[in-house]
Amino acid sequence: MQAALLNYYEAIERASEQMLEAARGGNWDQVVKLEGACALLISQLKQAAATRELGADERQLKSRIMKRILTNDAEVRTLAEPWLEDLDRLLAGRPKMLH
Repeated sequence: MQAALLNYYEAIERASEQMLEAARGGNWDQVVKLEGACALLISQLKQAAATRELGADERQLKSRIMKRILTNDAEVRTLAEPWLEDLDRLLAGRPKMLH
């Protein structure tokens, strides 16, 4: 049963890696799609984790996986900031400023 929980974490990690690759390529539609997949996996993980616990070794692996997920997420956010600023300006009707 613990392996099943770790499978969720690993699937979320893979999706976060795919999100990062899509963000690096400027494929924001794919990033959004993968974000939805992550949300579904997280929901499923929460349900599974409510009835099962990880052992000490599995918790260490979970911690390493979570750190990689958070690192990927931080880089996606960094890549998304300029795109989000452009989107905000576009929606507000302001022209893009050149530096």
